[in-house]
Amino acid sequence: QVQLRESDPGRMVPSQTLPLVCTVSGDSITADHSYWSWIRQPPGKGLEWIGYISYTGGTVYRSSLKSRAVISRDTSKNVFTLQLSSVTPADTAVYYCVRAGKAGQYEYWGQGTQVTVSS
Repeated sequence: QVQLRESDPGRMVPSQTLPLVCTVSGDSITADHSYWSWIRQPPGKGLEWIGYISYTGGTVYRSSLKSRAVISRDTSKNVFTLQLSSVTPADTAVYYCVRAGKAGQYEYWGQGTQVTVSS
């Protein structure tokens, strides 16, 4: 069974860099045609895709977040990460890590982690 679990970054203060880790079990982040995404949902709003890292290590980002987001991976630990720099209260959201397949369908979701940015 594929499972994803997000880390809990704790409370964030504006201007800090948000570090999130997604631990994957039951699958490999290098499995063919697998895409490992970060998605967030701000309070009262819809889901917002942040970006993904592919099974080859390539990355793609939402254009509006490209200057602040970095997605990377550690294949030896089977984890992938998100670093979002210069956070503001607008980055407050539930953050999810998600596995997508070849056709882009979202197959497996983590339970989500609440990130609150406040001074």
